[in-house]
This record gives sequence, C-alpha cells and structure tokens, in this order.
Amino acid sequence: MRLDHVSFACGPAGLTACADEIGQALGMHPVTGGIHPRFGTRNAIFPLQHHRYIEVVEVLDHPSADKAPFGQAVRARSELGGGWLGWVVSVSDLALYEKRLGREAVPGNRKFPDGRELQWRQIGVKGLIADPQVPFLLHWISPPDLHPSMAAPTDVALAKLQIAGSPSRVTDWLGRDVRDALADVDVDWVAPNGTPGVLSVTFETPRGTVTI
Repeated sequence: MRLDHVSFACGPAGLTACADEIGQALGMHPVTGGIHPRFGTRNAIFPLQHHRYIEVVEVLDHPSADKAPFGQAVRARSELGGGWLGWVVSVSDLALYEKRLGREAVPGNRKFPDGRELQWRQIGVKGLIADPQVPFLLHWISPPDLHPSMAAPTDVALAKLQIAGSPSRVTDWLGRDVRDALADVDVDWVAPNGTPGVLSVTFETPRGTVTI
C-alpha cells in the first residue's frame, strides 16, 4: 500500500489551461494522458519521482460521466471551481477492500497513441464522494513500465500533503494505519473548516519548494 498519485480536477478554463498553469508552477510540461472511456473523463499527467504522478482531470460531456462515480466526482469538484480532487493509493490486491465495501472493483483503461493500453481496477470513489479526506484505491494491471510516472524523465518529487481531516478516520477507512500508505510523505492534518479533503500538495523542484 502506497500513495500512487494525486488528482486535480480542472476548473472552468478546461484541461489545457489548467495543466499549463500547474506546469508553469512546477517548471514542467504536462504529458498528454488520454480518455477514460468507462468514466467519461480525460487527463494530463505530470510524472514525479518515486513512481508517483499528478493527474489533471477533466469531465467530458458523455453519458459515462453521469453514470460512473469517478466522472461524477470530477464534475462535482469542477463545478465548485476546480482543485484537488483527492489522493489515490495503490495496493497489490483489492479483494480485501471489495469484501469490506461489499462491491467489486471496476475496471479502468486508457489507450496510448501507439495503441498500447493502460489498465487498472479501482474501488472507493463513492467513499471519496461522501468524505473527500479518504483516498480511493487501485490496482495496476499493466506492467510497471506503463505506469504514468514513467511517461517522461522528472526531477520533481511530491513532498507533503495538507489534508483537512482525521488520520484515525482514514485509518478506519483503509483498514490499516494510514501511515502505511504515506510512509515517505509528510502530512499536515488540519481540522476541517467546511468540507474535508486535500487542501494543498507541496513539491520539491529544481526551482525550490512549490505548493499548489
């Protein structure tokens, strides 16, 4: 169990403008991701060190977005002006979480321009919608060399999360100590003043420390 990526939902300016703004802050160029046909979304990627990445995601005007929890979550965050949607934990096996949550994980995929396909399974987005401090979980089916963090060389690392919420609440949700998922990342837990969730993410870059 480990922090895999952080997800940022676009505001009204759209995916390109949002990704460019984040890229300027970090001194990086976004990598084109692709369309998630099952979720009605599309993304851009910022690879990070330590097998992590930033996903900048936009909901599409497509029926899938109305049906899939992930599409619903992105739309809701975007309608609030955009911002950090949440954090995502990768695990080696989702069976335990399927049992705990009483439902099966759903498949996800997107295709690369060369025809290769990135595949995974995920669960817990409904939990994120209900309580945005908790992560959702995924299991990568595709080999490690297709992981989004491998899309381009990078010298930027995720250093810290600020989360409005309670580590004990997230521990209860995960069924394991939240420190297992965030072992090498600093976390500033603050009492929610409104909706819980990811407030900011701090990165170490060649330009210095950047907080978004």
